[in-house]
Amino acid sequence: MKDEMDSLYENKTFELVKLPKGKRALKNNWVFKIKHDEHNRQPRFKARLVVKGFSQRKGINFDEIFSPVVKMTSIRTVLGLAASLNMEVEQMDVKTTFLTSDLEEEIYMQQPEGFKKEKKEDYVCRLRNSLYGLKQAPRQWYRKFETVMGEEGYKKTTSDHL
Repeated sequence: MKDEMDSLYENKTFELVKLPKGKRALKNNWVFKIKHDEHNRQPRFKARLVVKGFSQRKGINFDEIFSPVVKMTSIRTVLGLAASLNMEVEQMDVKTTFLTSDLEEEIYMQQPEGFKKEKKEDYVCRLRNSLYGLKQAPRQWYRKFETVMGEEGYKKTTSDHL
C-alpha cells in the first residue's frame, strides 16, 4: 500500500483540499492481488487504490468513456511479421498506466483509508490525474498515449481507428 501511495504522490495524482460546497467526494477502496513472475516463482503482493467510479454521474464527474481497442487482426499481423522476420516481441506491464493521464473534470475523492494526513483529516483529494476505477480513466490514458505516439511520428492504422 505504501508503494502505491508513493507512486500517487510522486505522480502528483491528487492534492488535499477542503471539499467545495455542492461537491461530493467519491469513495475509494484498496484492492489486493498476488502477482507472480513469468516462471511462477517469487510471489509479489500488489495493492491498488481504486476509486468507486460506479457512483460517478454522467455530465457531473465525466462526459465520455469510450476508448478504442486494437483489433485482433492487427495483433496477428504484427506477430506474424515479427515471426517471419525472426524478430522478438516483448510484452511489458506499466505499473502506473492510468496515473499519468490528465483529468478534464473536477473530481474529488475521500482520503484513502490508512493514509489520512494528520491535521487534515477533513480534507479530500482533488484528483489531478486519472485513477483506476474512474469511468473515464481508459479514455484519458488513450488520449495521452495517442498524443505521445503522434509526437514520436507514429500513425494510427485506419483499420483499427475509424
